[in-house]
Amino acid sequence: MVLRLLLRAWPRGSSVGSGLPCRALSAGSEPGQYLQRSIVPTMHYQDSLPRLPIPKLEDTIRRYLNAQKPLLDDDQFRKTEQFCKSFENGTGRELHEQLVAQDKRNKHTSYISGPWFDMYLAARDSVVLNFNPFMAFNPDPKSEYNDQLIRATNLTVSAIRFLKTFRAGLLEPEVFHLNPAKSDTNTFKRLIRLVPSSLSWYGAYFVNAYPLDMSQYFRLFNSSRLPKSSRDELFTNDKARHLLVLRKGHFYVFDVLDQDGNVVSASEIQAHLKYILSDNNPAPEFPVAYLTSENRDVWAELRQKLVSCGNEETLRSVDSAVFCLCLDDFPIKDLIHLSHNMLHGDGTNRWFDKSFNLIIAKDGTAAVHFEHSWGDGIAMLRFFNEVFKDSTQTPAITPQSQPAATDSSVAVQKLSFKLDDALKAGITTAKEKFDAAVKSLTIDFIQFQRGGKEFLKQQKLSPDAVVQLAFQMAFLRQYGKTVATYESCSTAAFKHGRTETVRPASIFTKRCSETFIREPSKHSAGELQQLMVECSKYHSQLTKEAAMGQGFDRHLFALRYLAAVKGIPLPELYLDPAYGQINHNVLSTSTLTSPAVNLGGFAPVVPDGFGIGYAVHDSWIGCNVSAYPGRNAREFLQCVEKSLEDMFNALEGKPIKT
Repeated sequence: MVLRLLLRAWPRGSSVGSGLPCRALSAGSEPGQYLQRSIVPTMHYQDSLPRLPIPKLEDTIRRYLNAQKPLLDDDQFRKTEQFCKSFENGTGRELHEQLVAQDKRNKHTSYISGPWFDMYLAARDSVVLNFNPFMAFNPDPKSEYNDQLIRATNLTVSAIRFLKTFRAGLLEPEVFHLNPAKSDTNTFKRLIRLVPSSLSWYGAYFVNAYPLDMSQYFRLFNSSRLPKSSRDELFTNDKARHLLVLRKGHFYVFDVLDQDGNVVSASEIQAHLKYILSDNNPAPEFPVAYLTSENRDVWAELRQKLVSCGNEETLRSVDSAVFCLCLDDFPIKDLIHLSHNMLHGDGTNRWFDKSFNLIIAKDGTAAVHFEHSWGDGIAMLRFFNEVFKDSTQTPAITPQSQPAATDSSVAVQKLSFKLDDALKAGITTAKEKFDAAVKSLTIDFIQFQRGGKEFLKQQKLSPDAVVQLAFQMAFLRQYGKTVATYESCSTAAFKHGRTETVRPASIFTKRCSETFIREPSKHSAGELQQLMVECSKYHSQLTKEAAMGQGFDRHLFALRYLAAVKGIPLPELYLDPAYGQINHNVLSTSTLTSPAVNLGGFAPVVPDGFGIGYAVHDSWIGCNVSAYPGRNAREFLQCVEKSLEDMFNALEGKPIKT
């Protein structure tokens, strides 16, 4: 029923800002304060969301072994089977029963929420490249609105409108509509708002609508990840009213909400940003922002030094700011330059710990770069879509708008950091590490123009399955083997759901890939098509299971986490080299498709891997790939393109060129 529910891209079926009329509003309700005025309160469904199920242990073991089959030889597989059998009948069973009992005592959340926060926050690696991804906006359709000052003003105002709309409970709840003619109507919304929150989900379910978890949204604003020894903390101060702006490594703050909580006039925001853009001071010799790219324990220690040197109030201003706006002083050359700049930049003009950085280049190219521990792509993509729609359809200022006649030198505060020799040395070391890390990363991009979602659906194939199959074929062609592959899938259909893993490498993709690469001429187009159909059906099944909380990765992760918490020796299943191998995700993939998104990307999750962001559009397929030395992103993409060509040829009954 909810096959497509969590396919990472919500704009098609979710509520994304219909601007509906609503109840009379209190102070601050003049036009321009809100993105929309939902009939149904934003968090109306939250209390009645279903709970994330814990899969049966035997199902988890079966799914785990199915995912291992294409990765292991017969001897290795038999050993892994034995480890699984021992686990299922011994320690694993005990841990599973404890997990179920613990879950019953914590009905306010999900079994994965706490362990998943811990996984992110206890990680000591730099958040740059290792965790933080980016999404780039499409240009404003009206080219004159892509001026840096105009776009920065409009995106900032729209972002603050989103904040106000969400906090006022006027943002449309995030709902996946399977039958929008019934559920996405004013009539239904007026009825469902009368249903108590404890029952409202069931009312939506009755008309084939599936509300999604919105518990992460409050961390979008006024939030930062704070470095601490051993485990970081998430900080939010929703009373703060100021914006943080970075330019050339300098820090500025000014209020974007007035004392009554209303959005400061767009012309004032424009004036303040113009003032910041006119600051001709050179970049600081020791840009403090580099510190947010450090190892977390190193950064925690250096942050304490910053506090000791008298910077506590300055850090508080940075941490509590509504968000971080980054104004870059150069235009974007091409899509590869865009990816590098939005994924990492030069390290001086980002505060990588903020919940998100809104980045605007000199030519108006814009993106969000976000810290990943607080939430997943669902919340960020909703914000992204709403802000793009609002800033392009109802922009706060026009190219003819004049900045307010206000004294920005008073309203804008330039922050300064007091640095001793130890901090200066720390910044220098952080810069050296940062430069070495980003220099090692290569990124490349293709647009496959022969077809996309429409053509593949006509062939009764899952577009996502076909692109994932292309990755399997490409790696086999380039490196001669099948490797662990990760595809992220949201479980936001459940209270405090996070993500589950789809495992695209299967016995079906392995058989299909080997046939296409090694002996296509021995098979008819019909036989090749049938192999693709089998892959598509199995991939769709895996996706549906993952979306419904029926994968194996999160369950096994939670059991391992529980063993560590209880001080139980690690079961042999987790010591099996095969377990390490399947979690060494050489192909890490994630997809999203939205009218607002130009492209997105992230770095590989392992040194010998690829980071693959992709989107299947109606008539074309985009793929953005990152790699470290030892892997060649350009060659991999050429193999992806060849694989897609071969599959499209097979679907059209054409011969496959060797």
